[in-house]
Amino acid sequence: MDQNRPLRPAATVLAVRDGANGFEVLMVRRNLRSDFVGGAYVFPGGALEPGDAELNRVTGPEDAELSDLLGLSAGGRAYVVAALRELFEEAGLLVVCDDAGKEVQLDAEAASHLAAARRRLNAGEGTLSEVLEMSGVHLDLRGVAYLAHWVTPTGPPRRFDTRFFVVLAPSGQVALHDSAETVDSVWLRPRDALSAQARGEYEMIFPTIRTLQSVADLARARDVVAFARAQDRVAKTEPRLVTRDGVVTVLIAGDEGYDA
Repeated sequence: MDQNRPLRPAATVLAVRDGANGFEVLMVRRNLRSDFVGGAYVFPGGALEPGDAELNRVTGPEDAELSDLLGLSAGGRAYVVAALRELFEEAGLLVVCDDAGKEVQLDAEAASHLAAARRRLNAGEGTLSEVLEMSGVHLDLRGVAYLAHWVTPTGPPRRFDTRFFVVLAPSGQVALHDSAETVDSVWLRPRDALSAQARGEYEMIFPTIRTLQSVADLARARDVVAFARAQDRVAKTEPRLVTRDGVVTVLIAGDEGYDA
């Protein structure tokens, strides 16, 4: 049965930066051939991998603190690691610090080595742990804030239990899609992204739209992180698909007909 399909734990992240006319968020377009939301513009993210829980070159909160934040008994740190790993794999941004906890500024040579390491990682020829070891850096979880929690509704063949995070984009690094899982990358103000979606220029899924709406009125990148941190509790949102007069509608808790 559809409702019995297992939910895959996943993580996604809004990398944000300040622009001339307000903050911008990084979005990537999934490959049209992808078997999950192919062609849609999303935030970098994906399913958790075994290595996410085992990564040891990490600076930031311990698993117990992050698990409590996410409402889990254990394993919370793996979600944050996965979010930053996917940000590197899909968009080329690596949020790291040195042994002293200071943000690492990449020169041209270091950036070139990191790009090559990313290609090997995406080809399955290495691990994130090896990339960090080679670069002498630590994945930096300290600036990551927990923003939202979405569960794929019953119906699609693949279902995910996804935690949404936000982090300031690392300075001095250039975001670029991987041309495999992602085929485009763009920095957009949330309102511009929503307008493009409304005009039919960018395909987006419901959680992406609602997440953009939730932060669209904020002014600066740091305000987005502060907004996420100020939440008393992140509620799990479980949409339901309802067909009315032949039209599929997405409902969330509080909408008329959700509990029917």
